[in-house]
Amino acid sequence: MSPPSDPPKQTVVLVLEDDEGLADLYTVWLSEAYDVRTAYTAAEAYEKFDEDVDVALLDRRLPEESGDEVLDWIAQDYPQCRRVMVTAVNPDVDIVDMPFDDYFLKPIDKDSLLDAVQRLEKQRDYEERVQDLYALVRKRSILQSELSEVERSESEEYARLESEISDLKAALAETNEGFDYEDFRGILRCLGNRQRGD
Repeated sequence: MSPPSDPPKQTVVLVLEDDEGLADLYTVWLSEAYDVRTAYTAAEAYEKFDEDVDVALLDRRLPEESGDEVLDWIAQDYPQCRRVMVTAVNPDVDIVDMPFDDYFLKPIDKDSLLDAVQRLEKQRDYEERVQDLYALVRKRSILQSELSEVERSESEEYARLESEISDLKAALAETNEGFDYEDFRGILRCLGNRQRGD
């Protein structure tokens, strides 16, 4: 009998918005599905940030320190965190080098906000599954070079490895069918950011 598995971790979203009414509204909307941390200043965001934060929703215009600076800090120190700008600042060519995953102009409605977080959550889960698949396929490759076909065919562990690879490939194929162009762009952008160290 296998040991009980831990319950899946709830996605943690950090909201950074200096308009307290708006920040609280986003928090209410998101709290229905996510663990939400709310910050009204950059200083508060830094205090509430850690490796558990999966998605950060950032305003660009903040008192004392801009949301752009917070964005750069998150990209540098927590590259695994997905980053979304929710702002009244119209995008210009300055966004080309900004390390965000999505950009929304205010006002944003509840459905759009929830859809944005859901999309980033799906992309993150997909990336993790791809990494898991790579690790399993690498193990299979090593075993194929070290064990004979007979040894592999008699091994329960090898059979379990093959089964896990097959199941994971099927799950990824199913997820692929639900993805659109923007999902794949987001995944590639995130992978590119990690390789550059953004």
